[in-house]
Amino acid sequence: MASSSANINNLNLLHIKSTNSLNPRTPVLPSASPLAASTKMNSQNPSVLLSSSVASLRASLSTLDNSISILDSGISDFPRLKSVLSTTRHFELTPSTTLHAAQRSLAEELEPAIETLLSRSESLISRLQRKEEQLIARSQLLSGRLESSDPMSNPASKASKLSRKKSWELGLNKMNKSPFGNGGGNEEKAMRLKVLRQKKERLGYAVERLGLQSQQRQRQLRMSVAPPSFDDE
Repeated sequence: MASSSANINNLNLLHIKSTNSLNPRTPVLPSASPLAASTKMNSQNPSVLLSSSVASLRASLSTLDNSISILDSGISDFPRLKSVLSTTRHFELTPSTTLHAAQRSLAEELEPAIETLLSRSESLISRLQRKEEQLIARSQLLSGRLESSDPMSNPASKASKLSRKKSWELGLNKMNKSPFGNGGGNEEKAMRLKVLRQKKERLGYAVERLGLQSQQRQRQLRMSVAPPSFDDE
């Protein structure tokens, strides 16, 4: 501040000298009024300048605080905006050529497996058919045997069997009438006939059960080896 006041005094002296050189009537020494003004200015300038600088600094600080608060309020919503503006790809579009290529590759992979499954199913079906035929033949054979063993099933020998039965009844009556008669053999034959009839019924039930089981297995096999339907595009 002292250097600035000295510079101002020097400028004033130069101004006075220049005016004296132009106007010789003016005195060379400066008047007392400029010196008093300069001394008064020098005594008042430091405090005024310091107060003005402090005021300007406070104003700049308040402005900076306001700008920082405004910037914070503007930036505080950026994370939410980022999450809102972020795009999520739910569906991905692929060209038709890629789809056709994938379908062809899938068909090439599945065709051998389908052919092997079909061949296995055909062999299994043929095996079950042969087994069914064998069971049918066996059931027919057993039914024929049971019919031949049944005394009431054969109409050709019905009369002879009736005559035998009558003679057997007459003989049984005679044996019962005689004091030395014994009916143990007739009871044994009756028990044997009863056992054969029960055996016939059991075999008939077994044949029916086997037939139902074979039909159920055939249905299950047809449902399991049914070829899937592919839509040709």
